[in-house]
Amino acid sequence: MVVSGPSGVGKGTLIERVCRRFPDLRKSVSANTRPPRPDEVEGVDYCFVTKEKFREMIAADEFYEWADVHGELKGTPKPEIRKALDGGIDTVLEVDYQGALTIKEKEPAAVLVFIAPPSWQALEGRLRGRDTESDDVIQCRLETALTELQSIEKYDYVIVNEDADRAGEQLAAVLTAERCRRERNASRALVERLLAQARAATERAQRNGNI
Repeated sequence: MVVSGPSGVGKGTLIERVCRRFPDLRKSVSANTRPPRPDEVEGVDYCFVTKEKFREMIAADEFYEWADVHGELKGTPKPEIRKALDGGIDTVLEVDYQGALTIKEKEPAAVLVFIAPPSWQALEGRLRGRDTESDDVIQCRLETALTELQSIEKYDYVIVNEDADRAGEQLAAVLTAERCRRERNASRALVERLLAQARAATERAQRNGNI
């Protein structure tokens, strides 16, 4: 499940809620060359690496996707995600819209979820309320947000994050729905097995004169 949306829309908070609700869900940790913010934890929010190390990872083809985001490099590591998927472990990723579309090309079964703000004013207020970036950076993020919003039609689901509790429930519902859809083939096999058992039981009852 790939989650995208403008910076400041609350993607990380919603992902944390879903991960708490589904302990078997694995959260992918992106690599990032920017300095960590005061509330960010290495290996939990991001893997913070130098630009030199990041370029080495690019050369080794260790990313599903990567991008230069406002002068810093950010990417989705491939090895750990591939290992989890091969082991049948559902994984949630937080990436921008370009990265999401790139991942979809490489992993067609990926489910894309866009988190949208309730209004443009609310998004700008959240960005300025963080008080961690200059006006120039905030303006750049808003310009990027406009481009991201124009890509909504390419996503499988759109969730408006006006209330974190409600939006978290909706994101959890997406995961549940997709797990059920993925398991439809297994469900069909179960139904066929039950029908065969029912027919056999009916035939035995008929032979024994119980029907």
